[in-house]
Amino acid sequence: MIRIQLEELEYKFLHPKATKSRQAKRDKEEKECDVRTKFQVDRDRILHSKPFRRLKHKTQVFLSPEGDHYRTRMTHTLEVSQIARTIAKALRLNEDLTEAIALGHDLGHTPFGHAGEFILRESGSYHHAKQSLRVVEKLANDGKGLNLTKEVKDGILKHSKGKSPLVAEGNMPKTLEGEIVRIADKIAYINHDLEDAVRAKIVRYEDVPKSITKILGETKSEKIKTLVKSVINTTIENEYKHIVMEEKIYKAMYELRDWLFENVYLSEPVVKELNKGKGIVKALYEYYLENYEEIPYYEKYLNLWGKYDPKQAAVDYVAGMTDRFAIKTYEKIFIPKGWAII
Repeated sequence: MIRIQLEELEYKFLHPKATKSRQAKRDKEEKECDVRTKFQVDRDRILHSKPFRRLKHKTQVFLSPEGDHYRTRMTHTLEVSQIARTIAKALRLNEDLTEAIALGHDLGHTPFGHAGEFILRESGSYHHAKQSLRVVEKLANDGKGLNLTKEVKDGILKHSKGKSPLVAEGNMPKTLEGEIVRIADKIAYINHDLEDAVRAKIVRYEDVPKSITKILGETKSEKIKTLVKSVINTTIENEYKHIVMEEKIYKAMYELRDWLFENVYLSEPVVKELNKGKGIVKALYEYYLENYEEIPYYEKYLNLWGKYDPKQAAVDYVAGMTDRFAIKTYEKIFIPKGWAII
């Protein structure tokens, strides 16, 4: 079968530390595809899922942008995938596994980006990475889950590093491919968020400190090339112990991230609109917490799983909304409509 040939090619051509698809495990064993490896199957299941399609209408930074060229959560995901695949191919690691993790890493994001996440986090232990895992394990495929391999699910759960070091023992993905997505996520968003902020006239390219551009480059293309090459070369020099980056370049990348927080993410125009998003998410969550029987799939999932806590149901439903569906639902519930007897 073609799949068996592809699995054998992995052992022949990939790096010894690459994750091999033949070794991958699922929680529920199933008949394997004749053509695709397990990681290719996982990639396709994510790509064809409803949660993935909803990413096209979820905020990256700019709330429900009217312009056609601002990033959404989906275009962010695709850029992460492209960067991650470039690194994986150069390092001879498993590109299919890397792509599957990248495509699934943000499925749990709320409407209105991190503004929505801030509200749901107040409700308990919500984190978009944990919710992404919940989406692929339980919510997708009409409550049956996607039955992805453990390697893909591990990469999805551990993709978010926040301000933690690039290598943080005890909180690292189990595969080098998962580590690639972890850093590709950062490389993607600091570059495309800067480009979107320039398009929105919040900042100018020349506003970025010269101490940063001198190391990373002036243009988006130069910055990405510098960062990606550093990851590839430094990981090879480090004998594949972890996916790493030259310290000077890593420091400059985080200086750019901090500069973006100060000048873009916390800027008045962005915060003003995202605060409106927070208000919508908060109102919807509190409403469905009190009226959980109105959640469309509540009874269905209750019958399917046997237990479905109303608080978790409210989180799942609101987190899964797109920006425009959240706005439409908010208007339907909270905005009065005029009427007349005709």
